[in-house]
Amino acid sequence: MNADEILAFAEASRGGARLIGIDLGTKTIGLALSDLGRTIATPLETIQRVKFTQDATRLKLLCGQHAVGGLVMGLPLNMDGSAGPRVQSTRAFVRNLRPLLDLPVLYWDERLSTAVVTRALIEADASRARRGALVDKLAATYILQGCLDAMRGLDGADEGDPDY
Repeated sequence: MNADEILAFAEASRGGARLIGIDLGTKTIGLALSDLGRTIATPLETIQRVKFTQDATRLKLLCGQHAVGGLVMGLPLNMDGSAGPRVQSTRAFVRNLRPLLDLPVLYWDERLSTAVVTRALIEADASRARRGALVDKLAATYILQGCLDAMRGLDGADEGDPDY
């Protein structure tokens, strides 16, 4: 993601509104929610995928409940940065979602997000069942937090803040 894309998304996503991070899997959709100040991402829920219409309806309901201004969609690039079938599937999901949910979408590189989260859960001695229940929404949290940090870094760079 380049700085121009991130800034354009930040402007289009109704400043002050929450953002939802999405980790789109074949069986589940992990969701995370930002705070109003867009500084901290927290796990929201994991949707068990059924059919697109039902999945989209649940996502739309959550966006309305939490006054969401934009979506940060994890983009599952290959390790070499190329786009494979999962990227095509993710982009198709967003294409189908746009008519139902009129919110700006920022694609965010999600390489290694699930691996990082799984490793942290193993180090925390979480059982296999507990890891399975948490990994998707925690991966979405990892994706969203990366975006929030980048947005904050760009804001700081614009203001000449020496901390960024």
